[in-house]
Amino acid sequence: MAVKKATKSSKKTTKKTATKKVVSKKAPVKKKAVKKIQVKKSVSKTIKKAKTNTVANNKSKIAPYKPKKNEKYMSAAMKRHFVAVLLLWKEHLLDEMQKTFDHLKAKGETFADPVDRASQEEEFAFELRTRDRERKLINKISTSIEKIKQDDYGWCDSCGDEIGIKRLEARPTATHCIDCKTLDEIKERQLSG
Repeated sequence: MAVKKATKSSKKTTKKTATKKVVSKKAPVKKKAVKKIQVKKSVSKTIKKAKTNTVANNKSKIAPYKPKKNEKYMSAAMKRHFVAVLLLWKEHLLDEMQKTFDHLKAKGETFADPVDRASQEEEFAFELRTRDRERKLINKISTSIEKIKQDDYGWCDSCGDEIGIKRLEARPTATHCIDCKTLDEIKERQLSG
């Protein structure tokens, strides 16, 4: 019996040493990959913080981003800024949608006069068209936030160049640089007549 216990304990020690060898054979992690992981973690923390802050400060506006000298395009600070801008915008749109739903419920009375009823239905149709556009915009905002998480935000989908901070401040959901967008608009005008 003493021999059996000794073999069991020796098997345990060989298993431990085998796992240690496997751990030591892992390839070293590249510095760039570590930096990307750190940026993604800081962006996800910023998203969580911005979500809580936008609910509290819904009426406040965010000042335009001013890049520092020799700052790299789409640095972590820029990404945090645009996440905050996008989340504030999204929160504002969701509040507007809720107001519309509340308005439709409150004024959902039927009028005896056909002219009044038609006027009310036209008003509701206009509000619903506006909210449908805003729903599509919310989807674009969500896509932009996902692009920030994946480090693709701020780069043109067509040519791959920088979109530019000024353009992103004007339209945070922009996916094309000003040159590509201008060409697309010219082509669209030529095709439509």
